[in-house]
Amino acid sequence: MYDDIGRVGFVGLGAMGSGIARRIMDAGHTVVGWNRTRSKAQDLLDAGMGWADTPREVAAQCDVVFTMLTNTAAVEGAAHGDDGLLAGLAAGKVWADLSTIAPERSVALAEEVAATGARYLDTPVSGSPATLAAGQMSVMVGGERSAYDHVEALLHAIGPKVTYIGPNGHAILTKVAINLSLVVSVTAFAEAVTLVEKAGVDRAAVVDAALKSVIASPVIGYRAPLLVDDDTVYADVELQQKDLVLAQELGRKLGVMLPTCSATSEMLSAARSSDLADRDFLVSVADVYRRAAGVEIP
Repeated sequence: MYDDIGRVGFVGLGAMGSGIARRIMDAGHTVVGWNRTRSKAQDLLDAGMGWADTPREVAAQCDVVFTMLTNTAAVEGAAHGDDGLLAGLAAGKVWADLSTIAPERSVALAEEVAATGARYLDTPVSGSPATLAAGQMSVMVGGERSAYDHVEALLHAIGPKVTYIGPNGHAILTKVAINLSLVVSVTAFAEAVTLVEKAGVDRAAVVDAALKSVIASPVIGYRAPLLVDDDTVYADVELQQKDLVLAQELGRKLGVMLPTCSATSEMLSAARSSDLADRDFLVSVADVYRRAAGVEIP
């Protein structure tokens, strides 16, 4: 498969990154990876993934490089310096960043990559490890159309829903909008459940009814059960609030008011002090709502 693409590099092998790298391997590609903590990549190494000692080596060895890192600072750190990705890129290569980072920094990275002769795509994903495992991950793409055409089939190995948005930065902007809506809707769900739970309605029954109702979006579908059985962390408060902050910064820059975003970000600020702040952000936010409402906590 993909005869015109040789080895594929992957930088950032956390929960999501490792799952995506495995899907690329399962599609028949040789993958060379790097992660700050090598032990977290051991399962992939055991499955045949190659290893590079620096991001630069990943870029030098591979035709296409993916990054999946926590935030803007992490992507910048992997890009720059003697051992960074930029030092290993060259003409003909493509760097596709799956991370959600500041849009203006993504555009700046595209310019730095172009100076090496390589091409850069912002390719943020929408979904969770659960949707990835189910083969339902979606990918948005910003950058040169020819670069997208070159890696399109490879992106379909990550998930079946791939959308070309437009120039560099446009996919990241779209992802910020999607995550704003996601966090607001999930926080509103926690608020609504707390309201009727205070009135005496059984929480599990509310969740069951919601999952059978018109509000049962994909994100509510996999997150709502956490209010009954808190056994998974898809994204904690700090990670999800990062996306709201990106939206707020963009709103200030463009002069667009974002009242629901701002109110939700304040709620997440409160949730960061919750005893459950290390759980999924829905669980943390629900904990704050319940305590404020005086709902008895088992």
